[in-house]
Amino acid sequence: MQITPIHTSIEKFLELKKGIVILESPSGFPLNETNLYMLSPNGEFLWKAEKPTPNILFTKLRLNEDSTISTFTNSGQFCEIGMETGKIISSSNFS
Repeated sequence: MQITPIHTSIEKFLELKKGIVILESPSGFPLNETNLYMLSPNGEFLWKAEKPTPNILFTKLRLNEDSTISTFTNSGQFCEIGMETGKIISSSNFS
């Protein structure tokens, strides 16, 4: 599947059975949107990740063994995101 980023470039992606989780580069990405989202195999949005606060962007992405996604933000937060919905399961601050 050809992936076209929304605003910047694709920094990392995870290919899964349900679709592809995409992390776009936070550099230059609009703060009012989320740079982490999931597309179906035919390119439709399945979800856009919930952000812990409106003025952050995601910077790291990792798939966990329990089928959740671990992320870090540019404000020093760690978030666990649900694979089915893109909603935050848990979050904590490191700064």
